[in-house]
Amino acid sequence: MIDARTTAPRRGSDPVTDSETAVTPDTAPATADWTRTEWVAYADRVLAGAQAFASPNNARITPPGAEGGYGRAIDGLEGFARTFLLAGFRIVGERGQGDAIEELAAFYARGITAGVDPTAPDRWVRLDEHAQAKVEAASIALILDMTRPWIWARLDDLTQQRVIDYFSPVVGDTTYPQTNWVWFRLVVQTFLRSVGGPWSADDVADDLARHDTFARSEGWMSDGDERSFDHYVGWALHLYPVLWSRMQGASELANGRTAADIVALDRFLLDAVALVGADGSPLLQGRSLIYRFAAAAPFWVGVLAEVPSLSAGALRHAANKVVAHFAEHTVPTADGILTMGWHDEWRGLAQSYSGPGSPYWAVKGLLGVMLPADHEVWSATSAPLPIENADTLLTVNAAGWIVSGTSADGIVRVINHGTDHATDGSLVGDSPLYARLGYSTATSPLLDTEAWENPLEQSVTIVDSLGRATHRAAMQLTEVRLQDDADGTLAIAASVSDAHWVTAELGGRRHGSGLDGAITVAGPLSVHSLVRGAWEVRLARLESLESGLDAASLRLRIGGWPLAGIAPITGETGDAAWASEGTLLSRISCLQGDAGVPQVAVRPNATPLAPVAAVPFLDFPVVAGDWVAVLVELSGAQLQGAPLSGAQLPGSEPDDQQSPSVEILDHGNEWEVEVVWPDGRETSSLLPKHRRPSRTDR
Repeated sequence: MIDARTTAPRRGSDPVTDSETAVTPDTAPATADWTRTEWVAYADRVLAGAQAFASPNNARITPPGAEGGYGRAIDGLEGFARTFLLAGFRIVGERGQGDAIEELAAFYARGITAGVDPTAPDRWVRLDEHAQAKVEAASIALILDMTRPWIWARLDDLTQQRVIDYFSPVVGDTTYPQTNWVWFRLVVQTFLRSVGGPWSADDVADDLARHDTFARSEGWMSDGDERSFDHYVGWALHLYPVLWSRMQGASELANGRTAADIVALDRFLLDAVALVGADGSPLLQGRSLIYRFAAAAPFWVGVLAEVPSLSAGALRHAANKVVAHFAEHTVPTADGILTMGWHDEWRGLAQSYSGPGSPYWAVKGLLGVMLPADHEVWSATSAPLPIENADTLLTVNAAGWIVSGTSADGIVRVINHGTDHATDGSLVGDSPLYARLGYSTATSPLLDTEAWENPLEQSVTIVDSLGRATHRAAMQLTEVRLQDDADGTLAIAASVSDAHWVTAELGGRRHGSGLDGAITVAGPLSVHSLVRGAWEVRLARLESLESGLDAASLRLRIGGWPLAGIAPITGETGDAAWASEGTLLSRISCLQGDAGVPQVAVRPNATPLAPVAAVPFLDFPVVAGDWVAVLVELSGAQLQGAPLSGAQLPGSEPDDQQSPSVEILDHGNEWEVEVVWPDGRETSSLLPKHRRPSRTDR
């Protein structure tokens, strides 16, 4: 067993080698990367923390925590399979050598032997007993292939046959969800084929073909038929093709596809590095955020695949920033446990079925420890994240995202007009994890029950007399672009949706998608975003109101960025509402329209970041065909680490701060929008007019 006394890694020097003299934390530069020794120490700490909770035969590992929705037997299988990933990386990285590595291999070999023994008290749940076993089987098969000389080859004949029997139900099983799950069947069948077990060429071909249907532009993929763009793109849909291609016999099944997979990965990584905050935080968007530093996995995959566009040092640094971010926020815990949460334990971040073994998919982010000490990545010169160099502004066309990073505060923001975890044309509830207008590396969407039922933060909604807010999924993306004549400093995105109220069905599952239920349509609602740095000019227009609805009883509500803290400072100043917490400021200001009294909603226990969240918002009368415009801001001074002073809070702007304004002109088939920004810059943009989106009620 790995020694649980291993301490967390210190800050190292760069380039990264095991032989260098360590740089102390007091003298290490802020951008210094961990040495390989430090990566290994961190990995071993995670392993040791989990191994302490193994069953007597090691077949189940059940860290402390509430039982998952699928029961303790699944919890234990998850804990074994997911930590086996990390054990495999460690064994491969040391080429199977060393006493500690041999002990590690023996620990998991003993667990495998018991896991497939039908008489063992801690045997594994079979694939034909529960679908979750199909997920975990893929991790076990992947590492059995990867560590073949040190574990598989040393299992006795009976155990090897039992492993084959355990995996065999995957063959011909058509019940796998048509998402990233297709890789679970692919990986297991590839292993079965390599050891003389049953397999199906048709299954393999079908799964590869299905994966190809996920592909969108610029290396991005959607996790299935819905507009599901999230961290699964990196830690699953790009990870598995590369790791699978390295499995024994995979090249005979690939039909030359691997080169194209790497081209797509290479392009995706150019965007992925721009989505990491200067503090290393991944974007808080999408499901399964309890996997935390699994967000580092695609960078290591890029190293393995030797992508051409980013250097090994740049990829290692990106991975390092992500993992170090969590290490600096006491992940794992002092006992070496990965809890269900983000920085701290917060059960609301997990799916209903998640158990204490679930968070260990995070170990994909430690994939780099499979690279031995003599691999070039450990001596490669580090290269900074894009946001560590300069402000960034780009578009992710497939997802309908504007990505805006500001180097002064290190925050990356995503303005979202195309991702909602819904199918085109449907009318469903908005998922807070997917359908909000904005996500960032410094904020979390609200995730309490109210957030699923009534969108507020980063939303444009119609609110009725009962306080019910409309939803926008599925919205229709109408444009996302950088404005050509703005020197790359202005980005524009827009969408239109049939704003609708949802009377949610009781007991609905929240695995990413929003709530289903009875639908009442309010009318087509157009939203445009013009983005410069920390600012967004947000334009909203209810094109028409459904007959029978009384406009006087409705309000058009626009919510700003949510800030979380122990006790956020909030206020209203003139036509603006704001909230501040430490170094961060969220503000929303009226630019056009008859806004009522600015307000700030305060919600306890609504995000994983802190006990209280504050959301500034504005309400307007509902007048079909009239424009409303606001300025939405998220800014801070994170890199300096100084809390906002009184002179920096709203209502005390410096003399050189301009009063922003907007003018909207009708040119027949398009709108011209003239903006004066807070820094005095003036821009003029042409925006398309929107038609009512097509829809399919469900």
